[in-house]
Amino acid sequence: MRAKPLGTWLMASSPASAEALGHAGFDWLLIDMEHVPLEFTDVLHLLQAVDCGGAAPIVRLAKTDPTLAKRALDMGAPTLMFPFVQSVEEARAAVACTKFPPLGTRGFAAMHRASRYGTWSEFGKRANEATACILQLETPEAIAQLEAIAAVPGVDALFVGPGDLSAAMGKIGNLADPEVRAALADCARRANAVGVPIGIVGPTPAMVREFVEMGYDFVAIASDMGMMMRQANAFIAELTDAQPAENAGGPY
Repeated sequence: MRAKPLGTWLMASSPASAEALGHAGFDWLLIDMEHVPLEFTDVLHLLQAVDCGGAAPIVRLAKTDPTLAKRALDMGAPTLMFPFVQSVEEARAAVACTKFPPLGTRGFAAMHRASRYGTWSEFGKRANEATACILQLETPEAIAQLEAIAAVPGVDALFVGPGDLSAAMGKIGNLADPEVRAALADCARRANAVGVPIGIVGPTPAMVREFVEMGYDFVAIASDMGMMMRQANAFIAELTDAQPAENAGGPY
């Protein structure tokens, strides 16, 4: 498999797990405020832990909201992921959240973790170039506008949400469905054609390899909780008469 930046989802809300997975060798780790019950204090602790482990942190917000984005950026998140972007207008709104004027509408303060508590003298001048914006495309309607969304100034990368896409296509949780696979391959091909990086998450190494072969530029494998549960189920099945629990489907 061609070398691509490899990450995983943090769904255990555990700074210890976040730090350990960095030391395990993941290139990036996603802190998920959409599906995990995290408060911003939790996010701060996870960011600190990810930094200690050497991986690059990405924070996925619960929604596109200027206040949520500002708080995550101020506490040192270098990259934000915005879920469920459906249009060019929503893409522009997400970019605006991540940038100071004149490129956006992010509120300015300079005494926080992102500015190294006021010791980064170039913070105001360089913060815009130091922050990245990733937009998630999760429905056929969004994918139909892939090129237009990718062309919005300030969009650094796209990320396909295969779980929500499968649900929107009437194939909920079935990432192996041929129509879902065809849509995922089409996303990668079109993003490659316009030169915008595109990422995706898959539940197994085999599926992640397929995504890389499709042309995805950065990939995630499952989640901390997903990996723990799969290995726990395998150990229990090997040492007892219990049958492995069935997976609920989806990418994590």
